[in-house]
Amino acid sequence: MNQNPAPSNSKSRRKMLAAAVAAPAAAMAQGPAKKKTVHYRRGKPASTPLYSEVITYGDFIFVSGHGTNKVGGIREQTKFVLDEIEKCLEVAGSSMKNALKCNVYLAKLEDYQAMNEVYRGRFGDEPPVRTTVSISGIPLDGAVVEIELIAHR
Repeated sequence: MNQNPAPSNSKSRRKMLAAAVAAPAAAMAQGPAKKKTVHYRRGKPASTPLYSEVITYGDFIFVSGHGTNKVGGIREQTKFVLDEIEKCLEVAGSSMKNALKCNVYLAKLEDYQAMNEVYRGRFGDEPPVRTTVSISGIPLDGAVVEIELIAHR
């Protein structure tokens, strides 16, 4: 047997109406709606690309994995990739110091120390959290490192 009496229908309707009116106002008070925005460093492509290089959502910035085969060696590739990521962050209105999470993928685990030598200090005194793993292959012939990250504005 229910010990609590049910509220009258008119009281329930008033509560629901008040909540329905208050919800949009509360959402607007929290700031503008978040929106996905794609940023282009080299202009918007003529056709639909395979992936986006940089996307912002509110104050979050997502930078796709970057690798290269334009230069050789782990040190040179790491520097090139970090320079490219820095340009992506600038296009999105941020900087390396605002990086929050970084994933580093190495073709060979023995490149870990050399990659760290170039990586250290690129994000300022408070680097992002990071995961580094060795993988069976990077889908760009000749690339030995790929790096992706999440940052904020």
